[in-house]
Amino acid sequence: QVQLAESGGGSVQAGGSLRLSCTTSGYIYSTSCMGWFRQAPGKEREGVATIYTTRSANTFYADSVKGRFTISQDNAKKTLFLQMNSLKPEDTASYSCAAFGGCAGLGWYGRNYWGQGTQVTVSS
Repeated sequence: QVQLAESGGGSVQAGGSLRLSCTTSGYIYSTSCMGWFRQAPGKEREGVATIYTTRSANTFYADSVKGRFTISQDNAKKTLFLQMNSLKPEDTASYSCAAFGGCAGLGWYGRNYWGQGTQVTVSS
């Protein structure tokens, strides 16, 4: 059974940093990219960053996080990361990692696997 598990969330003050991790277990069949998504209360889920798990490792970011967040992966350890710097109160949300059959920018298609999410709260 495929499982994605996020960790690293917490509460920080504006300007602070957090590093989210997403570990995968089980066989993730036929996926070529992974990503981080977030959802704040009363808002729709939005894409934060995606990365191709192929050799190219191309990355895509939401405009709101460019220059502050970095997505990376450790394929050997089957772990996805999201380094978040210069956090703002508007970054407060539940952050989930996911694996997909394919990605197009921050969009995805095909098979999809999701974690349960980890809460990030940024206070002003």
